[in-house]
Amino acid sequence: MKKLFKKKLFLLLLVTIVILIVIGVSSRKNSKINYLASAFNFIMSPLQQFTSYTADKVDELTGYFGDVKTLREENKKLKERVELLEDEVRKLESYREKNEELKEALNIKEQFNDFEFCGADIIARDAGNWFNVFTINVGSKDGVSESDIVIAQNALVGRVMSADIMSSKVISIIDVDSTVSARIVRTRDLVVVKGDLKLKDDGLCRIEYIEPHIDISVGDTIETSGLGGIYPKGIVIGEVKEVRQINNELNRYAIIEPAVDFKRIEEVYVLKRKY
Repeated sequence: MKKLFKKKLFLLLLVTIVILIVIGVSSRKNSKINYLASAFNFIMSPLQQFTSYTADKVDELTGYFGDVKTLREENKKLKERVELLEDEVRKLESYREKNEELKEALNIKEQFNDFEFCGADIIARDAGNWFNVFTINVGSKDGVSESDIVIAQNALVGRVMSADIMSSKVISIIDVDSTVSARIVRTRDLVVVKGDLKLKDDGLCRIEYIEPHIDISVGDTIETSGLGGIYPKGIVIGEVKEVRQINNELNRYAIIEPAVDFKRIEEVYVLKRKY
């Protein structure tokens, strides 16, 4: 063990002496050691350049991953901000809808001041895609009675056909059993709007037996006439979509597109008569 230690110590001392000699010689001008060092540097230069290039690329790669981490953090923050903004938009949209509902309610009060009104939600409907007959969540306890008028979006939906204590059943203007005394707004001509078995599947109704003297055109607005004792005057029913002839010019009928979307209706107003 001592011999091994002495041997290592000797080698270390020898290497140190050689290094000191090389340093001393190389410090002299025109030393051959300098030429050897220059040759060595020339040979090693490409390796040094490669090492330097590799180190730069490693630094760039390290910086890239650092940038990616930063971008991920910023992206996460932006996503959170977008979610907050989307939530605010949804709230604003809800407020806008409520505001429209309040405006609608106010318009109803001003237009039909002879009636009391109450809002209602549709809670059930008969089989099919359209609300030709449906149930609302107000009834006799709310003062609703048979033949009360039902509207939505300031347009005619139909009438109450029966009222229970907590709910009521409504028949809409597209149902085959519905008949409404109406008039053409442009000409003031009187007509009758009825539900139709085939047209109700498309959410439409019709004006039957249009007399020859009546001037009716596509785009005309149809509203209630106030005749017949059920529907008050001036409630919009819909618009003439098409005028058809049967056999000759004297036998015409018109297809009406209601102002209310009977496929997506959710809330209505019931107009209750003041006694």
